[in-house]
Amino acid sequence: MNQLLEYQPLNLYTNYRDAACKNPTTAIIHDEPLPAFPELGTSYTYELSHNAILNRAYQLASLGVKAEDKIIIFKSSKFDTYLLAVAASYLGAVPAMISYHFPAETIEVFVDRLDDPFILFDDETAEKVNNVKNSSSSKQISIERLLQASTEEVPQVELPKDTIAYMTHTSGTTGIPKLICHSANSMGWRTKWQKTIFTKIAEKKLVGFHISPVHSRFNIGVSSLMAMGFPMMPLSISNSDSVAAMLLKHQPIALETHPNNFVQWTSLAKRAPEVFGSVRYYHSTFDAINNATMASFLKASEKNEPVFLQVYGQSECGPMILKAHTLESLKTSDARDMGVGLEGLTEARIADKDGNVLPKMTDGHIQFLSKGRALTYYKEDERFQATVFGPWWDSGDYGFMDEQGHLHLKDRQVDLIEKIDSNLAIEDHLLDALDFLQEVIIVRAKDNSPQPILAVDPKQEMNWDAWWEQVNDLPRLNEPIIMAWDEIPRTATMKVQRLQIEKTLKEQ
Repeated sequence: MNQLLEYQPLNLYTNYRDAACKNPTTAIIHDEPLPAFPELGTSYTYELSHNAILNRAYQLASLGVKAEDKIIIFKSSKFDTYLLAVAASYLGAVPAMISYHFPAETIEVFVDRLDDPFILFDDETAEKVNNVKNSSSSKQISIERLLQASTEEVPQVELPKDTIAYMTHTSGTTGIPKLICHSANSMGWRTKWQKTIFTKIAEKKLVGFHISPVHSRFNIGVSSLMAMGFPMMPLSISNSDSVAAMLLKHQPIALETHPNNFVQWTSLAKRAPEVFGSVRYYHSTFDAINNATMASFLKASEKNEPVFLQVYGQSECGPMILKAHTLESLKTSDARDMGVGLEGLTEARIADKDGNVLPKMTDGHIQFLSKGRALTYYKEDERFQATVFGPWWDSGDYGFMDEQGHLHLKDRQVDLIEKIDSNLAIEDHLLDALDFLQEVIIVRAKDNSPQPILAVDPKQEMNWDAWWEQVNDLPRLNEPIIMAWDEIPRTATMKVQRLQIEKTLKEQ
C-alpha cells in the first residue's frame, strides 16, 4: 500500500493499462449503455474496457489524430466521455473535456482558443457542432464515424511530464469558461491526495458515483480507484427512480456525487432509506453541503459508523480541504466549517486582496497551496496569473480561519450581498429547517436586495406559513420565487448558475 501512495505522474492511458494488467477481472457497472463503446454493454471488466480503448485509439489515429493535437470531447454525459479521453491520451493527443450543456457559441470560442482542434461528438451534441461555424468539418468526428474507422495498430506516445496533457474547464458561472490545463505531474499530485483518502475505505467493494465526466475531479477519482483495484459503478442518470434501482441491486459501499444531487436525493433517503443501506462512505464533490442533507444519508445507512466526507476544492487546485462527519459530530458541527488540508499536500490561508496573510477569525480571501495546481488557463495566462500569489492561489471564495486552523467558507466573492453575512449559511439553515424544499438559492434582485429562489419537492406542497415563520428573524429576504428543480440553470457539475439567474431577474 505504501508503494501505491508514493508520488507518480499520471498518464491517463498508462494508468488504465497498468490497472487492467493488475486487476483484469475487476468490474465496471453502468445504468445505461455507452454510445462510443457499444461492445461493452452495461457490465464489463477493466481488461475488456482496456482492449476497447485501444481500438478507439487506433480508430482516432486512422482519422488523423496524432500526438499534441487538441481534441474537444463534447458528448452526452456518460462514462465513455472519459474512456475516449484515455484513448486520445494513448496517442499523445490532448483531450479537452467540454460539457454537453454549452451552446455552439461557447464551442466556437474554444475552437478559436485551441486553433481549430478535433471535435468528438455524439447524437446529443450533433446539432450544436453543426452550428459551429469556425471548425474544419474534416476535424469533426461523430461517434458513428469513429466506430466505422480502421483499427490498424499504432504505438503509444507519451507527452513530457510537465507539458499540457489534459484540459478541463471552469464552471462558467461567471461567463465564458476558462480552459484549465493539467500535466502528468500536476495530476499525479492530485491522485496521491485521492489515493490517501481511498485507503480509509475498509474493504475493496463497489464504489458508486454520479459525477460529471468532464469535471477535473472525475479523472482523479477514476484513475485512483483503478490504480487501487476498486470495482466501480459510474452512474449517468440522476433521477431518483434510476438511482434507487441501481443502488438496491448493486449495493455499493461508497457513494459520491455533487452536493446538489445529494440535495435532490434527500427526499429519497427519507422516503426509502433502504436504498442507501449498503453505503458506509459518502463523499461530496468540491463544494459545501448542509448538515441536514448529510444527516439524512447517514441515517439511511445500515452500516456501523457511516462517514460523510465533505471535500472542498477547486478545479484549478484539485481536492483541498476535508472534513469527515458522523451523525454524532453533526450535532455540534458548523456547516460552514470545511475542515483542514491534507498534511504535506494541501493547505489554506486567509489573505487580503494583495495576498497579505490575515489573522485568525478575520474574514478575507481564501487562498490555497496545492502541489497539484493546474499549469494555466489555455491562452489566458494573464487571467491565471492574476490570482497567483507565489505558491498560493486565490480561490475566489471568502471566509476565515478559526483558532483550531479550520477553514470556514462564507461565500463566493462574486456572490456577496450587502447586509447578509453569508448566503450559504442562510440557504443551509432553510434547507435544514424546511423539509418540503429541494433547493434554496439566494441571489441579488434588481435593486441588489436578497432574492430567494426555491424548488419545492414534487411530492410535497409549498408551506408558506412554515417559510415565513422560519425567516422571521433572518435578514430581510424578498418574497421567494418558486421554480421547478429542473428549470434552475446549472453548470455541468450541477452548480447553480447564480449570475444567470440574476441576469434573468434584471431583465424582467
